[in-house]
Amino acid sequence: MKSINMRWAINEALKEEMARDKTVFLAGEDIGRMGGTFGVTKGLQQEFGEWRVRDTPLSEEAIAGLAVGSSMAGFRPVIEIMFMDFITIAMEQLCNQAAKSRFLYGGQVKLPLVVRTMCGTGLRAGGHHSQSLEAWFAHTPGLKVVLPSTPYDAKGLLKAAIRDDNPVIFMEHKGLYPIKGGIPEEEFTVPLGLADIKRTGSDLTIVATGRMVHTALKAAEKIAREGVDVEVIDPRTISPLDRETILNSIRKTNHLLVVQEAPKTCGFAAEVSALVAEEGLDFMDAPIRRLSLPFMPVPFGEMEDRLLPQESDIMDAVKETLD
Repeated sequence: MKSINMRWAINEALKEEMARDKTVFLAGEDIGRMGGTFGVTKGLQQEFGEWRVRDTPLSEEAIAGLAVGSSMAGFRPVIEIMFMDFITIAMEQLCNQAAKSRFLYGGQVKLPLVVRTMCGTGLRAGGHHSQSLEAWFAHTPGLKVVLPSTPYDAKGLLKAAIRDDNPVIFMEHKGLYPIKGGIPEEEFTVPLGLADIKRTGSDLTIVATGRMVHTALKAAEKIAREGVDVEVIDPRTISPLDRETILNSIRKTNHLLVVQEAPKTCGFAAEVSALVAEEGLDFMDAPIRRLSLPFMPVPFGEMEDRLLPQESDIMDAVKETLD
C-alpha cells in the first residue's frame, strides 16, 4: 500500500487505463499543457501526446458531443467538464443522446464514455461553482452516476467506469482532492453499484455522500464517546444504487439519517428515504431524517460554511432520531 491524495489517485487511474487501452483518450478545457484547473491531468499530455490528451475550446456542448460520437465509433473518451455547474450546457448531449442511444438503437451501439466533473462546496465560490447535481443525472435512465469519497474508491471506480460500456458521470468533490488514503500497488478496480460500509455500528445508520462521508465519520466517532454506535454507509455509486446494503443496515439499526450537500427537495437523500419507506418501513423505530443544504443557491464566502451540515448538526440529528 502507498498513501496518496485523491488528485493523484485519479491521475494514476487515467494514466493506467490509457496505457492499457489505446482507445482511451482525454478531452477538456485546459487539461493538456495546463494539467487541468486542479492539476488532476498533470503530465498526461506530455506522456501520451496531444492526440490522446486534447485541449478543447470553451464549449461544454461540443466536448460532450465529441464524447458521444467517438464512443459510438469505438473509442473510450474521458471528458472533463471543469465545474459541474457548467454541465447544464451539455445536458442535451448527455441526457438525450448518450443516455438513450443504446436503447433507441436496440443495443447495436455502445457508449463507453466517462464525464469527469468537479462538484461540491469547499472553495466558497458561490452559486456557479459549488453545486452537487447528482440527482439530476440519477433521474436519467441510461446514465451511471459515481461519487467517490476516498482515493482508493476514486481510483478503483474510475478504472471501472472507463471499462464500462455505458455512459458514466464521475463526480469528483473538489474539497476531497487533498485527502490522502491507502492505494494498493497492484492493479485493482472497484465495481460500480456496490456501496461501502465505512464504519460499522448498531444504533443508527447514516447514509452520506462525497465530503459528507468524512463529516459523518467524524461525528460518529465523537458521539461514540457518549455510547451511541453509528454505522456510516457510502453508496459510492448513486446510480445504480446498492439498495441491499442500505436495507440490511436498516434491519440491524432500525434508524436512518441521510446526509448530502445538495438541497433537500428531490435530492438523493429523498430517494434513499423513499427506498427505506417502501421496502424497510417495518424495521424502522423512528422517522427517517435528512440533513442537507437549504433550498437555495450556494452562497458566496463564509455563508457557505454556515449552511453546510456540520459534525455538530449530525450529532444533534442522531440524538433527536434516537430519542
